Amino acid sequence: MHAKLRPLRSTAVAGSAVLALLTAASAPGLAADGPTGRPELPTRIDGGAWPTSHVQGVTVDHERGFVYWSFTQMLVKTDLSGKVIGTVEGLTGHLGDIDIDDRDGRVYGSLEYKAEESFYIAVFDVDRIDRVGMDAETDGVMTAVHLDEVAEDFTADMNGDGVFDGDVADTPDHRYGCSGIDGVSFGPGFGKRGGRQTLKVAYGVYSNTERTDNDHQVILEYDIANWRKYERPLSQSDPHHSGPKRYDGKFFAYTGNTTYGVQNLQYDPSTRNWIMAVYEGEKEGFPNYSFFTVDGTAKPVRGEIAGQPEPETGRLLKLREAGLRDEATGIRGWEFHGNLGFDALGDGRYYVAEGRAVEEDGVKKQEGWVRLHRWTGDTPAPFEPID
Repeated sequence: MHAKLRPLRSTAVAGSAVLALLTAASAPGLAADGPTGRPELPTRIDGGAWPTSHVQGVTVDHERGFVYWSFTQMLVKTDLSGKVIGTVEGLTGHLGDIDIDDRDGRVYGSLEYKAEESFYIAVFDVDRIDRVGMDAETDGVMTAVHLDEVAEDFTADMNGDGVFDGDVADTPDHRYGCSGIDGVSFGPGFGKRGGRQTLKVAYGVYSNTERTDNDHQVILEYDIANWRKYERPLSQSDPHHSGPKRYDGKFFAYTGNTTYGVQNLQYDPSTRNWIMAVYEGEKEGFPNYSFFTVDGTAKPVRGEIAGQPEPETGRLLKLREAGLRDEATGIRGWEFHGNLGFDALGDGRYYVAEGRAVEEDGVKKQEGWVRLHRWTGDTPAPFEPID
C-alpha cells in the first residue's frame, strides 16, 4: 500500500532505541483458548506506534495466535493481545500489503525500490522473529524474490521518446499506469472453488487523470511451489534480480480510476470473493469507489483491455454483481476503509486496520490497530464492527 503521508527514513526505526515500544497497548478481550483449541479473537488488537509511515497491511495467524503488521519500513510481530514479540527493521524500500502462506507459515509482502526499478516479494521467516530491532539484511529473517514483469511494466517507455520518466505519475510512461505493486494474497485460481493456492500480486496504478489506459486493476498470479530456488537475502545497496522470468497468469479488473491501485488484496474463503481495497480515484466520469469485490467463482474471459494506446486483449475478471452501481459505467463497488489493512478470517469475520499519526516524547509516529467486523453486504459499506 502506498503512503499518502511523507515517509520517514528507515534510520529512524533502526537500532535499539525502541525499548519503550517493547509492548503495545493491550486489546480488549485478551486471547484465550476457545472451544476449537484456537485462541479467541479479540474485537480490537493494537499494533503499537512506530516512527515509520502508516500501517500498510495486516495478516493474522489464528492457529498460532500471532498478528503481523506492515508499517512501510518495518514488519511488526505481536500476539493477539497486542504484545510486541519482535520487529524486522532497516527496510529502505516500501513494504506494502502482506499475507501468510498457511502451507509454510511464512509471511509474504510486496516490497518496492522504485529508484532502483526493482520490485520484490519479501519473504519473512516469522518463526525466527523473537526480538525488537532485528535487521532485514543481516539477521536471516527475510529473503526476497524479484518480479521481472512488474519492472518491465513500470519502466515501459509508452510514448517512445527513448526516455523513461521514472517515478512520475503524470507521464505517458508506465504500461497500464503501473506504479509498482501493493496488494498481495494467497488463494485458489480465479474461477476455481478450491485447489492449489497461488500468490496474487496487484499493481499499484498511478491516478493520472489525463490518460485512459490506467482504469483497470492488474493482478499477476504466481505458483510459488519452486520459489525457494529464487529466494536471496536482499542487499538494499545492491539489489539482486533473482526471480521468475514469467508469471502464471495476468488479469485485469475494470474498476475505473484509483489512486495507487489495489492497496489491500484478500481472498475471502467464506464468500469465495477477492476483495480489493483502494484509495479513491479522481477521474470525472467514474464512481471512484474505495472497495471492490471480484467474483472468485467466475472464470476470467478474454476480452478487450479498454483504453489502451493500441488494441489489446487480456484475461478479464468480473466484479461481483452487488453493492453500489454506477449507472453510467456499470461499475459495482462500495465505500469502505479497508485500504490500511484487511484480513478475511474465513468465517464471515474480518479484521480491518485503522491508523493515525501520534507524537510520543517529541517523536512523530504512526499508530495502527485492527477492529473485528462482520460481513453484511449492505450499501454503501458492506461491513459492521463487532463490539
